[in-house]
Amino acid sequence: MERKSLQVSPLPGYEEEIGRWLWCLEDVRRTLMKELSGITQSTLDTKRDGRQTIGSLLYHIALVEADWLYVEVLGTEWNPEIRSLFPYNVRSDNGSLTHIEAQSLEEHFHRLNKVREVFLSHFRSMDLTDWRKLRTLEKYDVSPEWVVYHLIEHESHHRGQIFQLLRELRDV
Repeated sequence: MERKSLQVSPLPGYEEEIGRWLWCLEDVRRTLMKELSGITQSTLDTKRDGRQTIGSLLYHIALVEADWLYVEVLGTEWNPEIRSLFPYNVRSDNGSLTHIEAQSLEEHFHRLNKVREVFLSHFRSMDLTDWRKLRTLEKYDVSPEWVVYHLIEHESHHRGQIFQLLRELRDV
């Protein structure tokens, strides 16, 4: 058996501490995309027991990441190219995640990758002072450090839901 080295290594090109957090964010995504590689359109679009489809969860993950970047970290309008990746609202009228289907895995991966590329680019020039600097919003104050923590937690949660759904669909 091949010996593994289990450690966090900062992403190159970032302040070291920031790079470690971003490595963690990337690791969650790497695991998700590896597990989803090669799944069928049917698997991507299957709604089971009233839960969300894998496609709906992938759309949600990307949209939430973009929203936290533009609203909480940057405090700016969304980049038009990123905005164009999200033709649907994140939630339907009843409050549940918008049902997304008939989008290929490649489309979902493109959206996830494009948002992450833009997300990471905004942290390259960030120093520790800005990383911890609170942004004041109407209902709360938040730092970029906390945003990255939250996105790791958010995507990990939905990754677990996706992996559970994959297991169930493979057992059918």
